[in-house]
Amino acid sequence: MRRLVPAANPLVLLAVGMLAIVASFAVHDLRTAVVALGAYVLAGAVLLPSPRFALARFTAIAVASVSLVWSTWWLGGRDVEVALTAGLRIVVLALPGAVLAAFVDPSRLADQLGQRLRMPARPVVAFAAAMQRFGALRETWGQLDRTRRARGYGPTRNPLSRARHAVSLAFGLLVSALRDAARMSVAMDARGFAGAQTRTWAEPAPWTPADSGLLALGVLLAAVPWFVR
Repeated sequence: MRRLVPAANPLVLLAVGMLAIVASFAVHDLRTAVVALGAYVLAGAVLLPSPRFALARFTAIAVASVSLVWSTWWLGGRDVEVALTAGLRIVVLALPGAVLAAFVDPSRLADQLGQRLRMPARPVVAFAAAMQRFGALRETWGQLDRTRRARGYGPTRNPLSRARHAVSLAFGLLVSALRDAARMSVAMDARGFAGAQTRTWAEPAPWTPADSGLLALGVLLAAVPWFVR
């Protein structure tokens, strides 16, 4: 069961994430919010390879949720139930998509978009290349940080020093990204990417019964708050 999500069709993962947005529209009270979130948490505990991974993704969403709870409580008559409902609605909306997006492989997604959805090949391949480069930004950031520290340009404990260090890393990351984009553009054009009219795909784009089952589960989870309300 825990291998189902990592091996799932990328289109299914995106669809389940989008269905969570539909589910959030039905969250109008605290009971519905708790039931909807509980259903997603239960499904994640059964299907995800590691619950710790979902908790790590939840951290960023929790910051937005807590800030919304506070602002709703402060500006909305200080009603605790209304504030908690608003915060949990954000969690229901964002958490499934944030967790499942990490399992979307750009190459497999491009195969599905080009072969199964019959989308134009050129923008699909360009999108896949951009997504692959986006995934490498974190590694590049770490390399730049280690290089600056090794050369004695690391930040001190002063917040201003840390801010200057972050700005320097951001500028270096921008230069590196532009250089890599130019290199990739030249390489793709040299392989006939710009002028090709018909394209083939290296890998198939299968749709398995497990994908259908996972999509059905996503529809069921999205329907839970609509039945509970």
